[in-house]
Amino acid sequence: MKTLPNHLILFDAECPICTFYAKTVTSAGIIEKSGEIAYQDITAETCPMVDRQRAVNELAIVNQTTGEVSYGINSLFKILAVAMPWLKPLLTFKPFIWVMSKVYALFSYNRRLIIPTAQATQKYALQPTFRLSYRLLYLVLAWAITAYILTAYVHLMKGILPQGDRFREYLICGGQIFFQGAIVVIIAKNKTFDYLGNMMTVSLGGALLLIPGLIAGVFFNIAPIVYVLYFMGVAGLMLFEHIRRVGLLNLWWGLSVTWLIYLVLVLLVILK
Repeated sequence: MKTLPNHLILFDAECPICTFYAKTVTSAGIIEKSGEIAYQDITAETCPMVDRQRAVNELAIVNQTTGEVSYGINSLFKILAVAMPWLKPLLTFKPFIWVMSKVYALFSYNRRLIIPTAQATQKYALQPTFRLSYRLLYLVLAWAITAYILTAYVHLMKGILPQGDRFREYLICGGQIFFQGAIVVIIAKNKTFDYLGNMMTVSLGGALLLIPGLIAGVFFNIAPIVYVLYFMGVAGLMLFEHIRRVGLLNLWWGLSVTWLIYLVLVLLVILK
């Protein structure tokens, strides 16, 4: 395999995803291990060409010979072009680069929602920039995917849980965003979108855990009560994860209570 000699890969030491990615690249030998460094540990003198705030937002690769710096999707494609040269025509196709740059930005600006870290441990002055547009897009996508999966899963519980119209789960998931959003605005307005992003990550994670049930339903004739019990188990895991994330955000523990109250109220309305 070809390598990128005399290159530095800069990663976010407070981001488990970024750390794993950087270590994978160096372990594969694409960049030598001495070229793996957290952007928090570099100085302006070490890498004068690096835009430090941009390096926080987008993983950067520095060519120490030429001083050239690649950010975000360009740095990722630079590594992929070395690891898989046969992909190079696609990786240099400008429309594809543009689309993937938006996908990369969606994940990069919301990466701390996917794998959160305790705010108390975020000791560095430079933190990822908050981009409202990408946060709203993340919320919408998480809402749509979660509601879509729930709509399909509800049919597996037929006979126990009343079947609603095809938009019911979308209304329930959307209602929770507004219900919890109204509460967090009152108690900690400055953390509204951080909380909602984490809440919807919990919802999305729970929905993804239901997929094995959907797959099983295609191949096996399973009693609806089994799907109900599995759903309850997933809901329990979601509650514990919600509690954990509220703690990481240093928010009022009662948000987990109101989260649960909303779900119970919805269930009562459905069963009425």
